[in-house]
Amino acid sequence: MTYRIFTTVLALFMASPVLADPADGIVQLDVLSGWRTENGTHMAGLQLRLAPGWKTYWRSPGDGGIPPRFGWQGSQNVAAAAFHWPVPEVFDQNGMRSIGYTNVVVIPVELSLSDPSAPAQLRGQIQIGVCEDICVPVLLDFDELLPAGGARDPVIVAALLDRPMTEGEAGVGAVTCAIDPSEDGLRLTTRVDMAPTGGDEAVVIEAGDQQVWVSQPQTWREGNALFSRSDMIHVNGGGFALNRSDVRITVLAGGKAVDIRGCDAAQ
Repeated sequence: MTYRIFTTVLALFMASPVLADPADGIVQLDVLSGWRTENGTHMAGLQLRLAPGWKTYWRSPGDGGIPPRFGWQGSQNVAAAAFHWPVPEVFDQNGMRSIGYTNVVVIPVELSLSDPSAPAQLRGQIQIGVCEDICVPVLLDFDELLPAGGARDPVIVAALLDRPMTEGEAGVGAVTCAIDPSEDGLRLTTRVDMAPTGGDEAVVIEAGDQQVWVSQPQTWREGNALFSRSDMIHVNGGGFALNRSDVRITVLAGGKAVDIRGCDAAQ
């Protein structure tokens, strides 16, 4: 039932041609022009300012959220973009979990350039959901010249520091997952060997494919082993293959997070 509600809401959201005017004060977007890095990429930032009481969503927004979508049409000297998402918050929204941000969030974006010695034009649109008591789709345009030089921006640097820990930094041991068929798709059971974080732990599972819906996991602990179980369904129906190396596990607790990439087959 949760999956059907989610996909219906998402379909209505994506089909809606009428988007909120950001000038009404709900959300404001600013592009932080950033600097050219030593390896030739350009580190910029997308800063979203939200009105009090409103929130927007992380890359994996949970059952109660809407995933952000980015378009780079009109950009010049931009070959690819990699996001460095800050640690998000966990919300309970009408009995469903959502994951995102309130107030002000800066999302660092590292751009690969066709010509690292030349300026770049960052132009396009962001489509996001913003929610208070209701959810509103918002389309935000951006157009910013990124200089070939630039200086390190302390706001972007702070957002880069507010990142999830890696497995090594968090002392994560073995990570395994079992994949079993379910009525509509697959069921994934993961085990992460890591000490308790000392707070309420929320686990997010991503399949590495935007066309695969992943349910909110059931989680439990057995000592230093954190378990989770999720159902996976392809949004277009039918069967699909899951590559264990594409599985991404994020553990959120106490304003911190651990980012775990891939899992081994369970014994």
